[in-house]
Amino acid sequence: MKKNLLFVIPSLEVGGGEKSLVNLLAQIDYDLYNVDLFLFNHSGLFLKLVPQSVRILGMQNNYHVFTQSLIKSICSFILKGKVNMAFNRLMFSTKNRILKNKAISEQYSWRNLSSSLNGLEKQYDLAIGYLEKSSIYFVVDKVIAKKKVGWIHTNYSSSGMDSNFDYSFFKKLDTIVTVSEECRKSIEENFKELEKKIRVIKNIVSPNVIKTLSNEKIYIEDETKNKSINIITVARLSYEKGLDLAISACEKLIINGYKVQWMVLGEGKERSKLEELIKAKGLTKNFKLMGNKENPYPFIKNSDIYVQPSRYEGKSIALDEAKILNKPIVTTNFETAVDQILHEVNGLLVDISEQGLFSGVERLLNNKQLRDKFIFNLSKEKLGTEEEISKLYELLED
Repeated sequence: MKKNLLFVIPSLEVGGGEKSLVNLLAQIDYDLYNVDLFLFNHSGLFLKLVPQSVRILGMQNNYHVFTQSLIKSICSFILKGKVNMAFNRLMFSTKNRILKNKAISEQYSWRNLSSSLNGLEKQYDLAIGYLEKSSIYFVVDKVIAKKKVGWIHTNYSSSGMDSNFDYSFFKKLDTIVTVSEECRKSIEENFKELEKKIRVIKNIVSPNVIKTLSNEKIYIEDETKNKSINIITVARLSYEKGLDLAISACEKLIINGYKVQWMVLGEGKERSKLEELIKAKGLTKNFKLMGNKENPYPFIKNSDIYVQPSRYEGKSIALDEAKILNKPIVTTNFETAVDQILHEVNGLLVDISEQGLFSGVERLLNNKQLRDKFIFNLSKEKLGTEEEISKLYELLED
């Protein structure tokens, strides 16, 4: 008899955790498991990549009203006689405005948001909150399951989250999964009493799929007519990704006479700030925010250098993908970077600063022998992690 699995995630917008889930769903044996996917929002470029065997649960009406504009949402609830819902919508908005830390605001406003979400009637053998915060809270509060799992994709200590708030949820989980040894250590430091619950399951990446998709033909506008070095970064446009540092590093490269074109694939709330910074530094022809790309791999393949300028990460899927495509890599030395890059063997680890990024890129630009060394060493690495799916199955059997 098939076992029933549930995955919960806010949406399938472009992001590392979202991509990781899509990759995981592609590896599940659907002859053995029935899989449901609960999305708060039925949106995102990755939505159409969900296997047809996965049943996507319908969006709930109260939540749909809750996520409308404040005035429209409150008026709608009041007209329907749902005064408590209107109050929760007001408190949700108030907390998100007052609390400047986005991670904490999502935590503290959960009780208000959860009033718009009904519990699921179906019972599951395993329910997984596949992203930190709301996904995990939903599984704890709204799902009936024999086993419950919270999946954390970030370095908890660097995330800005309130561990006291999370403890009340985490102690109700059967297992806490994270994506690297460094992330595991971070969770242990914050939740010492729960260390026996923590498991590491790496993000699933498939070299065959990535290499096949990378062969798609694309057009890359280059005002320097291919006389420049093409640098690429795949990242959400948010503070933790360090794109402001990348822009400043690019400025230093141009000032020092290097002809570079730096492309960023991704979208996010920091776009307007980054666009202003690019314009202020006169880099509109050299540093380009390309937006989300459904298939980023041809862009990575056609680049000369991959740069990850993050301030912190859980485990960067983009770095793994750049490694699979054998790109010379410069990455900031965030805590989990050492899990993926061996300094001067398959890439460069640099300080989390504009000077660190500038120096690392400059070194690769001036040293073809080093670039070739990285390319050769990466070509010899075993980079697929498809076998990690067996660890998911083990969660059911433990």
